[in-house]
Amino acid sequence: MSHITDSPLPVFLLSFVAVWLSARVGTILRRRRNLAEDAREDFGVIQAATLTLLALIIGFSFSMAISRYDQRKNYEEEEANAIGTEYIRADLLAAADGAKVRTLLTSYLDQRIAFYVTADTQHLQQIAAARAQLQTQLWSALQGPATAQPTPITALVVAGMNDVLNSQGYTQAAWWNRIPTAAWVLMVLIAVCSNVLVGYGAKSLKAGAILHLVLPLMVAISFALIADIDSPRGGVIRVNPQNLVSLADTLRQH
Repeated sequence: MSHITDSPLPVFLLSFVAVWLSARVGTILRRRRNLAEDAREDFGVIQAATLTLLALIIGFSFSMAISRYDQRKNYEEEEANAIGTEYIRADLLAAADGAKVRTLLTSYLDQRIAFYVTADTQHLQQIAAARAQLQTQLWSALQGPATAQPTPITALVVAGMNDVLNSQGYTQAAWWNRIPTAAWVLMVLIAVCSNVLVGYGAKSLKAGAILHLVLPLMVAISFALIADIDSPRGGVIRVNPQNLVSLADTLRQH
């Protein structure tokens, strides 16, 4: 289901159709067997409880999506700080070694920016391959100086490089951390059941027709918004690599 939730528009359309059809099913059931007056009060309690549960599940899922979005933003900032710090620490190395590390870091920074702004799958694979190669070259560039001069200053530079490499791994883990499929299935099931009850409990055809449009529309918009925020590359709400871009502009000026 994760490939569906990568794009909010299919989520909106599919959820709206599913929820609207659920309400229509409830209307059909009511026509075949109408609700008795003595049972309407108990039915109202069950209907209200189900709609409340749907609202809570949507709220919890929205909170999960927001927390994951904030996590991706925080790791983007940490990546920029780690790369910028290591770029400065490269001055502690010998001139030739420091220049090599700074050149590799600049290329690595460009690849990290491309990771955030690219949506094409094939291009992302090329970025991943280039990133892995640059990480190997960055580590190799420090192996020689660290082995030849195992001083506290060299250890500081090595520790900074370790932060650069680790920050990328944390970022990738945050981008993989999505709302579980089970949570989506639970939301859909509760939404379907809620709208069946709404359709079944409508007292008039006119009121039922209005509810069949308003409530499914609100649920579909909520699902689409959650999918948009939760998807790192789909939709319009994405993490802007403003810290990485700002760092790249600063390094170019120097």
